[in-house]
Amino acid sequence: MVEVTVDSIRVSLMSTHRVVILKDAEGDRYLPIWIGPCEADAITVELQEVEVARPLTHDILKNVIAALGGKVVRVEISDLKTDIYYATIIIETKGKTLELDSRSSDALALAVRAKVPIYVHDEVMNKAAITPEAELEEAGEGGEDQLSAFKDFVDSLDFDESDQDKDKGDEN
Repeated sequence: MVEVTVDSIRVSLMSTHRVVILKDAEGDRYLPIWIGPCEADAITVELQEVEVARPLTHDILKNVIAALGGKVVRVEISDLKTDIYYATIIIETKGKTLELDSRSSDALALAVRAKVPIYVHDEVMNKAAITPEAELEEAGEGGEDQLSAFKDFVDSLDFDESDQDKDKGDEN
């Protein structure tokens, strides 16, 4: 198994879905997993240490596990079938180890709250992880041209002007 950390959460411009990016703790591989906006918000709230007035669903789950004498030990992204990631939450309680089937997004939201390690099974990493340098090499010259064109486009954006417009709107 490969230990990973939550690198970032990205917003899809094409849908309401988000992508959580898991990074190999000892390498340069990344595993993107599509998740829903609610789960993305739950992960982000915890990672950014935002205080909420009332417990969120994943906070309640963590509290219930603790109240019943259990402890979340780790989370595993255990399988990938037809573009769906499967996860397992490993809990220790009363001398027993329980493995609970979970959606990957919920398992990740619980893992960041419980501050436990996140692992991805080797088969899943080998099947779905990406390495940025390898992706660029595969793209070849055309890929570099595309990245250069994208960089030129981003550099041409005038963020100062849009910030001024925003500030003017705030004055009204």
